[in-house]
Amino acid sequence: MSDQTLDATGLLCPLPVLKARKRLQALQSGDVLTVLADDPAAVVDIPHFCAEAGHLLISQEDADGVQKYEIEKG
Repeated sequence: MSDQTLDATGLLCPLPVLKARKRLQALQSGDVLTVLADDPAAVVDIPHFCAEAGHLLISQEDADGVQKYEIEKG
């Protein structure tokens, strides 16, 4: 099992999702990717991407303007 972090802060839509998709492709099923983002659109885009791609959005939180998503590869 591999846990990785993708820092997508400072990137605007659709880059956080595109970078998360690329990073997830290299992981094994069940691995967890933590994505950090500050794009306001990410709160909609990342959960939608997970649902469409078959990944599990384990958690989603916002702290001091930075969103943190934990995604388990499906």
